[in-house]
Amino acid sequence: MSDINNDFNNLSKRKLKLKTHIFIPFISGILGATMVVGICFGISPVRDKLLNVNNTKNTSETVSAPSSNNSSNILNSGTVDFVSLSKYSDTAVGVASKVLPSIVGINVEFNVTTNTMYGKYNSTAAASGSGIIISSDGYILTNNHIVNSSSSNSYYQVSEATNVKVYLFNDETAYDAEIVGTDDLTDLAVIKIDKTDLVAAELGDSSSIKVGEFAMAIGNPLGLKSTVTSGIISAVNREVTSEGKNYVLIQTDAAINSGNSGGALVNADGKVIGINTLKISGTGVENMGFAIPINDTIDIYKQLIEYKKVKRPYIGIHGTDLDEQTAKKYNLEVGVYVSSVNDFSPAQIAGIEAGDVIIEADSKKVTKMDELNEIKNSKSIGDELSLKIVREGKTKTIKVKLAENPYP
Repeated sequence: MSDINNDFNNLSKRKLKLKTHIFIPFISGILGATMVVGICFGISPVRDKLLNVNNTKNTSETVSAPSSNNSSNILNSGTVDFVSLSKYSDTAVGVASKVLPSIVGINVEFNVTTNTMYGKYNSTAAASGSGIIISSDGYILTNNHIVNSSSSNSYYQVSEATNVKVYLFNDETAYDAEIVGTDDLTDLAVIKIDKTDLVAAELGDSSSIKVGEFAMAIGNPLGLKSTVTSGIISAVNREVTSEGKNYVLIQTDAAINSGNSGGALVNADGKVIGINTLKISGTGVENMGFAIPINDTIDIYKQLIEYKKVKRPYIGIHGTDLDEQTAKKYNLEVGVYVSSVNDFSPAQIAGIEAGDVIIEADSKKVTKMDELNEIKNSKSIGDELSLKIVREGKTKTIKVKLAENPYP
């Protein structure tokens, strides 16, 4: 009997022990889960998921920037609002798909003559760039410096392009291109290939762009055809001087590298707003690229197609800038010193003489030849340009009727 009682007692103890092992962890688990849920309720994204609040994701959601009053609360709570990037990504994909068929790669060859102590050495050089199809019958807009890099000094001479090849999107054929016209002043050129049914780029309005808006650069950097990079418009009407020429350009942080020149800068609608032209490079410099506003190119490329050159008004003088120090030294006025006058030119016909100092043009003060040219180029062939000059200490006004520049 005692053995039975002992067995019963042992069995009861084992059951009690088993209940203890199961029940206490179970209760602890419930309490722990409750605590976790309670803590998670203080973190809104987790709370929303637990309560199934955000079952449907809104891919076009936008979030306003936090005000200065509550930004510290956000930082302290450790919470942030996430903005979906799918809309930005879709925009970039759509723009690239639309514009890529209108962008070409350009490969160019030049003849180079190098002068050495042993004589002249002839060789060839190659360069690459980009272009934009502006008509379905093969006209392509690009930079002048890509196809017309002729230059010389005492050590070498580089010819104009001797061979220009064009590569279309998704087409490995090398198409021979003819140089239709070039313009060194604006760094623009038009070339043409013998092919039809091309996809011409849609041009936008560069006067309406805003700082901060989406921008994509498309071109042929380092020979890598059909490359796209994206960023924003960093600045508009940026004055830049390159190789002695002054430009007013669009600045962007979309990556632009060698070979991007002549390619397109486009907006979120896939419309070309600029021609990628140059970049600033050097130690500590990143993503500072520049493009010619597309509005500034339209009249130029139309003239290049029609006349093979750009027709510009012409005065017919050679001038030198007179700053205050130089003017004081020679007892002259600050302005543009006329060093010579071309024969039969508008200036000569109007009575401008070598030694005159031009101090105003159309009632605007001028101190540099660039300023005079800017005012002159804003007028049309046949217009009158009023020049105020100083001759032998006396001031007089001379009206010059502008003619077409006879030089390319």
